[in-house]
Amino acid sequence: MPLNRRTFLGTSAAAGAGVAIAGGSAVPAAAQGQGHGHGRPPKRYSFTVMGTTDLHGNVFNWDYFTDREFDDKAHNDVGLAKISTLVDQVRREKGRHNTLMIDAGDTIQGTQLSYYYAKIDPITAKRGPVHPMAQAMNAIGYDAAALGNHEFNYGIPVLRKFEEQCRFPLLGANALDAKTLRPAFAPYVIKRMRTPHGRDVKVAILGLTNPGIAIWDKANVGGKMVFPGLEEQAAKFVPRLRSMGADVVIVSAHSGSSGTSSYGDQIPYVENAAGLVAEQVPGIDAILVGHAHLEIPEYFVENKQTGKKVVLSEPLKWGQRLTLFDFDLVWEKGRWVVERAGSQVLNSNTVEEDPEITKLLMDEHRKVVAYVNQVIGTSTAAMTTAEAAWKDEPIIDLINVVQAETVKAALAGGAYAALPVLSQASCFSRTARIPAGNVTIKDAAGLYPFENTLEARLLTGAQIKEYLEFSARYYVQTAAGAPVDTAKLTNADNTPDYNYDAVSGLTYDIDIAKPNGSRIVNLAFGGEPIDPAAQFVLAVNNYRASGGGNFPHVAGAKQLWANSEEIRNTIISWVQAKGSVDGAQFASVDWRLTRDGTPVF
Repeated sequence: MPLNRRTFLGTSAAAGAGVAIAGGSAVPAAAQGQGHGHGRPPKRYSFTVMGTTDLHGNVFNWDYFTDREFDDKAHNDVGLAKISTLVDQVRREKGRHNTLMIDAGDTIQGTQLSYYYAKIDPITAKRGPVHPMAQAMNAIGYDAAALGNHEFNYGIPVLRKFEEQCRFPLLGANALDAKTLRPAFAPYVIKRMRTPHGRDVKVAILGLTNPGIAIWDKANVGGKMVFPGLEEQAAKFVPRLRSMGADVVIVSAHSGSSGTSSYGDQIPYVENAAGLVAEQVPGIDAILVGHAHLEIPEYFVENKQTGKKVVLSEPLKWGQRLTLFDFDLVWEKGRWVVERAGSQVLNSNTVEEDPEITKLLMDEHRKVVAYVNQVIGTSTAAMTTAEAAWKDEPIIDLINVVQAETVKAALAGGAYAALPVLSQASCFSRTARIPAGNVTIKDAAGLYPFENTLEARLLTGAQIKEYLEFSARYYVQTAAGAPVDTAKLTNADNTPDYNYDAVSGLTYDIDIAKPNGSRIVNLAFGGEPIDPAAQFVLAVNNYRASGGGNFPHVAGAKQLWANSEEIRNTIISWVQAKGSVDGAQFASVDWRLTRDGTPVF
């Protein structure tokens, strides 16, 4: 990763908010615009663009998976109700007519609130409800939102209905109709800012989404839409917007800044391309960054062609931050010129929720709370993911046993019925738990917060070993005898928890004292060393099967079966059918961390 998380956070923290950028040179604002004839002071105008991203269905400061107020170690708050209060404060300070409000995508997936209105009481039904995110964003007064990759999770009809319900455009200049290769959504919007000088400022907002949609949501978009690279489409549209008279060009990009990809060479585009867009495409003033769930208050990228500095900002996720882009313009040679641009983020935990938003959506909130508290069965013992990132825990075995049983049943009586079924699962949340006693929908949903579906892929023993070696890169190399701190043991090279897979159905050790690529030892099936040529069925989620995380072999492996039912719902149905969850019946220690043969725990 050429620019890693620390680089960005360090750079953004160090970047001076007072840097003036005009033609790529830092010049004090007071010195700008001098030399205008006849001694008249130059015309100036300032405005602010506010931005959110990766809201993921969060309206309230509420965690539907735990059914209580949201909180984390940093005491962040979440939700559009908090953002609305910040927006109102900024508008009062700046004047509403001097502000715009935009978003960088991933809006309608992520909480049980958004799930409920996509699946349980769907907005697509005849006389269906208005999506809570549309209601909240309309009330706040958004001017535009870019499409995120998770917008496509529930299928195009749900997305189109959401688009219809929004009183602002959903932008996607690189979401193209597969047949015509024309944008399937509005590529951009141009807003006019009224100035005191009788000369409007034309602000163009270009929306770009993530090319990974073609892989991650292939089932929903395959044959219908294609997603070329961000740089390619920005290079096409930015000059067009300038020729249309845009004084300021802002890109809202559902794409991180690091220049990395999680899908390897499966498609020839970069996943996290916002920094590359700034660097390669002249004519952009600012980029609202999304997708990576990072906090970047202010970060400057120099355009290679013009030398001009472009300001980037990413407001974390879930409504935890609000980005403010501040622009100072001067009238020069018959047009408005950006004299200075900078950005900062505001923290939503500093304000109360906007009572107008909470009142607007309290009925929807109560419906979803009632839904997630439905009892679906019981559990003989409490299970938790607190240590699942470094130990084989029964709660992850639960996911794997449900997936393996589902795939076995689906393949029964067919050509592959006799093959052994393995299963992969990740620790998606370290706070998920199944309590002793009653188990509710929220308990099961908290274990699997993503809308992934299940597939069966055919792999060999040798491929499984390489798959496990790739997964084991998640652990920081720790010498035998050295102290082990679980807070520093995982997430090597910023690998997220959801890109570490535990595989059930065989046994293996992960030697964390060894370097990447030679960590999987004692790999066995049925008590015998695994046969590299033997065939196995891997029960795998569609994200991984389609290339998410760039794991080897699985994306190119033969697909034996797939369904459209979410794994989360399959778990819920399994618990309902069993009536009781008993870890003693399915829990097993299939893998463990070792150092030179000695278990770490």
